[in-house]
Amino acid sequence: MRLTVVGCGTVVPESDRACSSYYVERGETRALLDCGSGAVQAMARLGLPWERLSHLFLTHFHSDHVGALPGLFFAFRHGIHPPRTSAPLEVWGPPGTRALFEGLAATLGDFFVDPGFPVSIRELAPGSEVLTGDLVVTCKDVPHTPESMALRLASTSGAPALVYTGDTGPDESLADFCRDVDLLVGECSLPDDLVGDNHLSPSRVSRLARRAGARRVVATHIYPQFRRATDVAALILEAGYAGPVELASEGLTIDLQSEPLPPST
Repeated sequence: MRLTVVGCGTVVPESDRACSSYYVERGETRALLDCGSGAVQAMARLGLPWERLSHLFLTHFHSDHVGALPGLFFAFRHGIHPPRTSAPLEVWGPPGTRALFEGLAATLGDFFVDPGFPVSIRELAPGSEVLTGDLVVTCKDVPHTPESMALRLASTSGAPALVYTGDTGPDESLADFCRDVDLLVGECSLPDDLVGDNHLSPSRVSRLARRAGARRVVATHIYPQFRRATDVAALILEAGYAGPVELASEGLTIDLQSEPLPPST
């Protein structure tokens, strides 16, 4: 399984990063996790075959996670030559995803539901697990917005596996959802003394990763004023997590092992 960071920014515009979006490849499956503002251009910069996406997973409906949907579907309809006429796209999201697409189609055009090839829009109930393409995808509700959820993606054998938290506040049950994950892509929006109940901070990410036994952490969705003022990765380590930690950046690519690595100590 390969993860490529397409966008790791927040609602604050930055010149060097799109908003939340992550490209996952396994076998014939090419999935995009969230589609935040700037994601389509970022995929083009990175040479990722956006026109061949097979799956789109949404965690919630804030614009820094879904803001590039109009550009993506307009490009599907008018930006592929020769046009894509087969190769279906599966869209998965929390309850409300179908209404989101129907509303966008009513306002902007029917290319949202009919881009020229088959599109299925499916909603995930909290706690559900689906086998789709070459991935087993499990979701968990998290405290951010009413519909927000985290995603766990694994191979059909169970390993390797990654968890993408989306946006979330602290949740004691999230550690069980992330248990023994090979890669935790965790939001780390703000410092400990400024964070509210709907986001994570270095000590919260550290506690989550430590309790889950996560083998590697990529911290993402870090507000620029925080990221530029301090060493966020060092704060996560100082809070007690002992595994590898790095900050997300556009184009960061991680190949997950086919067999799990030994747990961190």
